[in-house]
Order: sequence, then C-alpha cells, then structure tokens
Amino acid sequence: MTPSQKTAPEARQHTALLTWGERHRRDLPWRRTRDPWAILVSEVMLQQTQVARVIPRYEAFVAEFPNPSACAAAPISAVIRAWEGLGYNRRAVQLHRCAQQVEELHGGIPPRDLSALLKLPGVGPYTARAVLVFAYEDDAGVVDTNVGRVLARWQGRRLGSVEVQAIADAAVPAGSGWAWNQALFDLATEMCTRRNPQCEQCPVRSECRWRGQGIDPADGSARVSAGQSRFAGSDRQGRGRLVAALRRGPLSPSEVAEAAGWPDDPIRAERILVGLVADGMAVIGDDGAATLPDAGSFEGRH
Repeated sequence: MTPSQKTAPEARQHTALLTWGERHRRDLPWRRTRDPWAILVSEVMLQQTQVARVIPRYEAFVAEFPNPSACAAAPISAVIRAWEGLGYNRRAVQLHRCAQQVEELHGGIPPRDLSALLKLPGVGPYTARAVLVFAYEDDAGVVDTNVGRVLARWQGRRLGSVEVQAIADAAVPAGSGWAWNQALFDLATEMCTRRNPQCEQCPVRSECRWRGQGIDPADGSARVSAGQSRFAGSDRQGRGRLVAALRRGPLSPSEVAEAAGWPDDPIRAERILVGLVADGMAVIGDDGAATLPDAGSFEGRH
C-alpha cells in the first residue's frame, strides 16, 4: 500500500507519531551513526540491558573495536573484558564469533540481507531487523518487548508471533523506517510504559483500541516479556561473579566456589564453571586453573 492509499486513521497515526518522535527523540550515541557494525554492537548490548548501562560500554567498545576486523582479530579474552558491566557475558563470545564470520564471509561489513544476518552467531530476528532498519534504513518493523506491548495495545488484543511482526511491518510509513521505529521505541519508553501508561497524553491515543481501559492486551501477547526471574542467588549471578573474577586473573580449583559466591557449595560452583567452558567463556589449563580463553583469534586461525 502506497502512502496515498493509506487509510485516514493510518495517515493520522503516521503523522502524529513521527511528529512526536521528532520532538522527543532521545539523543543516544547509536542514533548518530548508520555504521552497521556499530548498530550491531549496540543492539547486542541492549539485549536485556538498560540503556544507561550500555552507553559508556558501547562507546568504549566501538573505540577499541571500531570494525568487525578489529574485533575478529582480538583475543576473545579482550572482548570479554570489554564487556564488563553489561552482564550476560555469553553475548561477548557470540559477538566475537559474529565478527569473525562477517570478516570471513562478508568482507568485513555486516550484510544487508535478512537471511544472511540471521545466520550470524547471536543474531536473531529482532537484531537482524534492527541492523536493516537502523543501519541501512530499510522499511521494516523492529519488534522488541516494548514495541510488542505498544502494538498489542493499539490492536486491543493479544497478538501471535507471526502476526505481530506482520503488523509491525505493515505499519511502517514508506521511506520512514528509521524514524518510525525510533519513535515507537521512545513512545514505549516514555509514554506507553508497562505500568502506569500515560494514555491521556499519548500522541496516537485516537488510533489506540485499548486506551488504558480494561485488561491490558499486552499481557501474554507475543514478544512481550513477562519479566526476568529473580537474579539474587541465581545461577546467572554465579556466572557473572565467576566471569568477573576471571577478568582479574586465573582461578585455581580451590578458589572457584568462593569466587562464585557459594563457598559452601563447591559442586554448584563447579557446574557453573563447566557451563562457562562449554559456552566459550573460560578454559581449564593443564594445572586445573580456569582462565579467560585467549586462543581462537581470527588471525590465529590462518
């Protein structure tokens, strides 16, 4: 459907949201670039990590690894160290592997093709579309948990996974994919929030079928997260502690339980360490000590 064929409500929605988005757009460092590598880095970092925590680590990371070649050639330990403070450290390993594949298969430039992006390590449907939209300015919908919430509320009902992506794609005004998706993100963050949405001030309230009345259709809708499990005392916390300790240096077998925060449960700590080894975030030396993996750089494989 061309812009001239849009219905009146769709046209009003497009104009209202794009105008609001232009006035209220957050100034974020990854919004100042169209470099596909920088966009890819930002999107991987933003997976399950708040914007305020990402900004300083993103700027430091792209300064140290300004392109896939630099990241691919670096020891994986350097990438893991640069990831400090972001959590979910396996993303650092995946990003390193992703950089290697981009260097090997795509000439050092993330591909402008959905199927090719989806074949890269750590790149799922959301991240792939985010690269296409925010780096290459394609007209496609980028649906994270926040956008999924907005779309379900607009439709006034729970949405299925395939349906929500189709609705997101169809809603994008021709030639405005970048601005439209950024406006959606900001609307979800500032106005159409999970709790206490500001429906009365919403710029597209007239086109929303929920408007804060009755059961929230976003609850249980596809792509809308129900929230993370408790972190304190979890295996995730132990993994994070072990990786933090490994950043500082090797861990002998006798130090693992204390480093994981479970001095009275060495079996659990050892199980977590085994998981880190399996995920490529640690190696065990001949002396039994655990360290960050330094082998496997791009240059060392040729």
